Amino acid sequence: MMKLEINSSEEMQNLGATIAKTAQPNDLLLLTGDLGAGKTTMTQGIGRALGVRRPVKSPTFTIVREYREAKIPLFHMDFYRLENDDLSSIDLNAYLHEDGLVVMEWPQVIMTELPDEYLQLNIKRVDDSWNSTKREVEIQAKGKRNEDWENDILTKFKA
Repeated sequence: MMKLEINSSEEMQNLGATIAKTAQPNDLLLLTGDLGAGKTTMTQGIGRALGVRRPVKSPTFTIVREYREAKIPLFHMDFYRLENDDLSSIDLNAYLHEDGLVVMEWPQVIMTELPDEYLQLNIKRVDDSWNSTKREVEIQAKGKRNEDWENDILTKFKA
């Protein structure tokens, strides 16, 4: 497991951009962390780097937002408000088999439904002052492709 220090929302978006530039179709990125940690900010950086022209917003109430116009289609999911692990409203398997990048916020509630291989980023606040943008990002890769992806991200971020 690797750790990165992030000091601003711009840096968080730059990490997202690095993730996007190193992503491949069928990659699965899990984002965990408290409310306000920076998961959507990171995903905005991913979207911008993939060429999404419209605002990338949290899909908290819709569960999934699709950005098919991106260089690699981006499927941004948020399971924070998922009721009783009820995935019937979306076809998760279909998304996981699309040639796109799936980014999931709050995946903890559906971990049993996910494949064994993914890249997970856990974002933690470094201090609790209300306006602090300091974060620690722990990166954990499951599977060979994701280990390679993690190394690619770490090599290119801040390079």
